[in-house]
Amino acid sequence: MTGVPKASRPQRLLAALARLPPPRRLWRLLSRAIGDVLPKGLYARSLIIIIAPVVLLQSVIAYTFMERHWQLVTRRLSAAVTADVAALIDIYESYPQDKDAETLTRIAGTRLNLDLDILKGATLPAAGPRPFFSILDEALSDEIKRQIGRPYWIDTVGRSSLIEIRVAIPDGVMRVTARRSMAYASNSHIFLLWMSGSSLVLLGVAILFLRNQIKPILRLAAVAESFGKGREIEFRPRGAREVRQAGHAFIEMKRRIERAMEQRTTMLNGVSHDLRTIITRFKLTLALIDQTADAEDLQRDVDEMSRMLEAYLAFARGDSGEVAVPTDMRALLEDLRTDVERLGAHVEAVEIDGEARVTLRPDAIRRCLFNLAANAARYGDTVAVVGRREARAFLVSIDDDGPGIPADQREEVFKPFVRLDDARQDAGGSGLGLAIARDIARAHGGDVSLHDSPLGGVRATVRIPA
Repeated sequence: MTGVPKASRPQRLLAALARLPPPRRLWRLLSRAIGDVLPKGLYARSLIIIIAPVVLLQSVIAYTFMERHWQLVTRRLSAAVTADVAALIDIYESYPQDKDAETLTRIAGTRLNLDLDILKGATLPAAGPRPFFSILDEALSDEIKRQIGRPYWIDTVGRSSLIEIRVAIPDGVMRVTARRSMAYASNSHIFLLWMSGSSLVLLGVAILFLRNQIKPILRLAAVAESFGKGREIEFRPRGAREVRQAGHAFIEMKRRIERAMEQRTTMLNGVSHDLRTIITRFKLTLALIDQTADAEDLQRDVDEMSRMLEAYLAFARGDSGEVAVPTDMRALLEDLRTDVERLGAHVEAVEIDGEARVTLRPDAIRRCLFNLAANAARYGDTVAVVGRREARAFLVSIDDDGPGIPADQREEVFKPFVRLDDARQDAGGSGLGLAIARDIARAHGGDVSLHDSPLGGVRATVRIPA
């Protein structure tokens, strides 16, 4: 039995590298992962742009200080203390003193600020674990090896304010105790505290400055959103030059849009007046002639033309001239119940959950909801209306028990003048009812969507930003 030969390790490595995504794709994935982690707001990103260089700069300064200044000073101090210890050893061995080395001990204490003990017959203690990070321990060990070159034992962490050095001599051990400040740059924490304090002050100033710079941008965004919802807010550009330029550009754009809407409204009023005049003439003529079957058919056509004209003008005008005001949705939905019942449908319930006061254009929203409710009443026997308040919006759901609309055709019914074969959109009408409803909702910054209804038909949900 023969087996497939195993690939060598280099071949497996090359195969693994070949399976990796190309560099551009890898960079795109990495950028996307970083983007998902980073904050999305301009204020937070601006803070990161300021904080990151400050932290990086302070880290480099701290590393440079510790690497160059702190270590250099510590090594020089450790070298001086080691030189004193080496001198004491040389004096002790070259010039024998009295039995207990009292004179040498006195000189070390009064002249060198060192406590000296001669431990005759003693041996060095066992070496203990070295500190994980101690510049003093490393510097002092190196200097003892270089200047003294004898077996030694040091303790730099046992007592926080003192260091102990033991060096082997022919008749025992010389023990020297010194203050920690004599071999260690102990005032480095002042620099670190000053550096940290200055960084916090700089960050505080940056936060206050950025907050004031972001406010005009947020104000401009709020005004733009309010304008899109049909609300009027007084606005005066403030902030940096670029923000003011954007604000003035927005004001000019708003004026152009308002002029275009005013011109369109004027034109539509003129067209509607002329067409209504002609239709009125048709109606007067029909009223004066004999009421035959042909005249009745013509009368129905004129009435249908009049209704279609009103629908077209309402869609084109969009009710843009109305001002948004705080409106009680409870009263508006109760009026909607009455209107739907007049159409012959049974209104099962009108429910309101939460705060029902919303700033909107009441006549426009009433028309939007009536178009949806009328469409539900036309194709169903029972209608249910539910309003509920969410975090940032007010939702109105209109359910019916009609035949429903296929899920893949629910967006089509919102297109102007579109009639679907199996759909329920304005049978015999202008094909604009749902289009007008969505247009009004979107003019408020919301939308209209269709879903399956618990009653078996369609649920039309109107979302109005609160």
